[in-house]
Amino acid sequence: MGVLKDKDKEKVREIFKDIDHQVNVVMFTQEYECPHCEMTRTMLEEVTGLSDMVSLNVYDFVADKDLAERYGVDKIPATVLIGDKDYGVRFYGVPAGYEFSVLVEEIRAIGKRDPAMSKEAITELGKIDKPVHLQVIISPT
Repeated sequence: MGVLKDKDKEKVREIFKDIDHQVNVVMFTQEYECPHCEMTRTMLEEVTGLSDMVSLNVYDFVADKDLAERYGVDKIPATVLIGDKDYGVRFYGVPAGYEFSVLVEEIRAIGKRDPAMSKEAITELGKIDKPVHLQVIISPT
């Protein structure tokens, strides 16, 4: 059974129409999926099926431990978005509700290789000369 409504699928197809570059969505789950892992995988299968420019690879968090560590994934469900490089975009948990639109827009931005930021912001961020770990915790309340 699908997660997305037909009208949502059409909207996502429209958003993905202008993607110029391949985006690989990497998901980490486990052999015996928790309900959140299963829902995330199902959603990602549907989303990635809406464009030839977006693909999905699903890995087992335990069996593919080395790969999970390479991506810095330490919990599941985890979603990693990769373009021509790893931009560090990660989603933990089910990217549903408000997070769904962020997921779709991030896939589009990576597919366009367009960070949707001003040149000034990009210049300022370019001045950062050491690793930065930024986490955004979202709650609708």
